[in-house]
Amino acid sequence: MAATRSIHLETAIPGPRTREILLRKDKVVPDPLALYLPIVASHGRGATLTDVDGNTFIDFTGGVGCLNVGHAHPRVVEAVQEQASRFLHTDFTIVAYDLYIRYAERLLELAPFRGPAKAAFFNAGTEAIENAVKFARAYTKRAGVIAFDNAFHGRTLMSLSLTSKWHPYKNGLGPFAPEVYRVPYPNEYRGVPAADSLRALERMLEVSLPAENVAAIVVEPIQGEGGFVVAPSNWLGALREICDETGILLIVDEVQTGFGRTGRMFAIEHAGVEPDLMAVAKSIAAGLPLSGVLGKAEIMDAPVEGAIGGTFVGNPVALAAAMAVLDVFEDEGLLERAQRIGETIRGRMVEWQQAYDRIGDVRGVGAMLAMELVDDPVLGRPDRELAVAVAEEAAERGLLLLRAGTYGNCIRVLCPLVISDAEVEEALYAWEGALEAALA
Repeated sequence: MAATRSIHLETAIPGPRTREILLRKDKVVPDPLALYLPIVASHGRGATLTDVDGNTFIDFTGGVGCLNVGHAHPRVVEAVQEQASRFLHTDFTIVAYDLYIRYAERLLELAPFRGPAKAAFFNAGTEAIENAVKFARAYTKRAGVIAFDNAFHGRTLMSLSLTSKWHPYKNGLGPFAPEVYRVPYPNEYRGVPAADSLRALERMLEVSLPAENVAAIVVEPIQGEGGFVVAPSNWLGALREICDETGILLIVDEVQTGFGRTGRMFAIEHAGVEPDLMAVAKSIAAGLPLSGVLGKAEIMDAPVEGAIGGTFVGNPVALAAAMAVLDVFEDEGLLERAQRIGETIRGRMVEWQQAYDRIGDVRGVGAMLAMELVDDPVLGRPDRELAVAVAEEAAERGLLLLRAGTYGNCIRVLCPLVISDAEVEEALYAWEGALEAALA
């Protein structure tokens, strides 16, 4: 391995300034806001992040999927500065601005809708999901919403109700929103074939939940927090057919999968399935708070005037960043870049899987990849402790890795798509060293 070019470690992790700051954190920040890794950021550029002690890491966490165009992309920074110098806020429904409309026009041109569509913008992915359910209920005049095992859709009331994982997201925080129902999500590795998932859904609609009471099915085309489990295309197509037959709306959650992560602008495109509504967020604005609901025009027009909105929704500075993000995708070929990054990283992960039997599964699409770690190759029990050890060892080597999965035993890739080939190789070298150390 050639001398490192991006990773630069000045101190042990955590360094002295970081430790001092984290001691202050403990006094003023609530314990539930626990830190995943003991790192305090100073600045980021592209695929690297430097902490307050001068340690520079290659960042495979990507702000939990918000930084597909990287840290502080110059075009995004320029757009933010320009808009901030003009005005920061009006509330679009009080005093409108053209930027909101121009971005809606541009984004809808890229969205997988065959007919007229409209867009509404909000702040966070959880708000997008909440509002998608509102649109669906207003249009169908039905209450029920179906979600899936191991799903994650957010942390506010309806989205948290749709979220499957109890620890740490839901335990002790109920009661939750009513009229939420759940069926298995296909996962061949964990013994849930797509056919079994569809049978469970069909039986629910036949026996315990009449379709005429269901407003929507909410689905991630690839489960994010659930461990990057990929939905088979034919299963997504079958959901579309069930919705068409019953009048249920199909809401696709693209919060983590969208904006090029899988090599397409939206992951649902791989299946050739048209959603009724789609929730987007995270990398939409390079880390600024922005989300959206895109959907068929007649559905988006269904709520009464004033039923959808909020003071800060569609913030103009975030929208300016979002416009710049689309420019970067077009000019720098990030969809193709995601495919190439994914091929390189997947190839290495498969090699590791062949070498280490504790890597139970390698999966994903494009640059949205994960490995699942287990304590025994035969029994395949989830090994959270091993995943924690790998992430900690990687940080000590200058690579930031993020875990996922219902049991926290998966390591996922959310690196910026602007990462260079040299940085990818450097990161994989550090990751391999972390695996060897953790397994030792």
